[in-house]
Order: sequence, then C-alpha cells, then structure tokens
Amino acid sequence: MGANILIADDLSFMRMIQKEILTERGYTVVGEAADGLEAVEKFKSLRPDLVLLDITMPNMNGLEAMRKIFSLDPHAKVIMCSALGQQNLIVEAIKAGVKDFIVKPFKPERILSAIEKALKAS
Repeated sequence: MGANILIADDLSFMRMIQKEILTERGYTVVGEAADGLEAVEKFKSLRPDLVLLDITMPNMNGLEAMRKIFSLDPHAKVIMCSALGQQNLIVEAIKAGVKDFIVKPFKPERILSAIEKALKAS
C-alpha cells in the first residue's frame, strides 16, 4: 500500500498537481499545508511517512519548517521543492538531512523517483 504523504506549498495549484501525481501512483495525501507553520502542525498531528516541503513559503519558510520537523522526528523523511536559483538553500537543506530535492517546474517521474528513493532509505 502507498505511503502517507504531507504536501506543503503556498500555491494551491502546486499542491493540487502534486496530489494528483501521488494519488494516481497509489500514495495517500494525508494533509496539505499552505505555509511552514501549518506544515509543522500537520506533521505533529498526522505523522506522515514523508513530507514534500516547498522552500519559499510565508509565516515560516521550508528550511525553518524542516528544522522543526527534524527536531520532532530526527528520522523524518523530507523532500524539498524549490525554484531554480535557490541552490544555496538546497545545499543547506541537504546538509540538514533532507532525502532529496525537486526543482520546479518538475516532471511527475522526478517526484515519484525521489519519493520512492526516500521511502526505501532508512
């Protein structure tokens, strides 16, 4: 059975696209968040198998949310999403322990391969 995934992105159409890609592949989107603060709160209550986390969001950016999620669960599986031109933030996220990153605009195959790889990692 597919894993439970939380999607955090401030753009509703991006969440919709990601949700569609994931559900078609058999994953369950257990929650959606429009900012980093909401992502952390939903992580606490839903305990998803994996979080897709946008870097640029209001109230709390993806890097801050990632740090808070890792403080709640050091083994959390997080994949960062970012636009081109945010390489320094991506490097910071990888050093902090994210499983992978996806650059927007992304291809469905790229999201799916990153998720499959992250879920297999211990």
